[in-house]
Amino acid sequence: MSQYHILYIIGFMGSGKTTAGQKLASLLGWSFIDLDRKIEEHTGMKIPEIFSKSGEEHFRNIEAEILRSITTGSNTVVATGGGAPCYKDNMEFMLSAGLTLYLKMTPPQLASRLSASNDERPLIKNLEGRDLLDFIEMKLSEREEWYEKSHLITNGFDMDINDLHFLIKSNLGF
Repeated sequence: MSQYHILYIIGFMGSGKTTAGQKLASLLGWSFIDLDRKIEEHTGMKIPEIFSKSGEEHFRNIEAEILRSITTGSNTVVATGGGAPCYKDNMEFMLSAGLTLYLKMTPPQLASRLSASNDERPLIKNLEGRDLLDFIEMKLSEREEWYEKSHLITNGFDMDINDLHFLIKSNLGF
């Protein structure tokens, strides 16, 4: 059996972390945690509310605390928030505590997915068209150095979940 008991799925907002995570957890027979939902349960507030009332720094502190509270012996797939790997040494923590998978996508692919849900996401609220694409390009260029540290990197746009499942299993040693 492998040293890994947690699979962390990382990537930019809109890259499909939650959807892929739920499917992979089902195929692996593991539990699934969406880190943002866990934060909302812990605080009793939605993510946009935390951002507006307490700011991003407060959110990032809670995010790091909740991330570290997920135990390594739990056979769990964790879908992180898009910024989680970039703050509070979270990426180093995830690299040492589990297997990390980066769902990589291009800015136009992300903009296409995010344009319909920008009101739900505090960092892109009210951004559209070229402004949204410019923001994604800027943020992705800032975050890519953390994302690229992942154990595994895959195309998040046209991924085949069964191929991804096989890749994860082989990297988990079963």
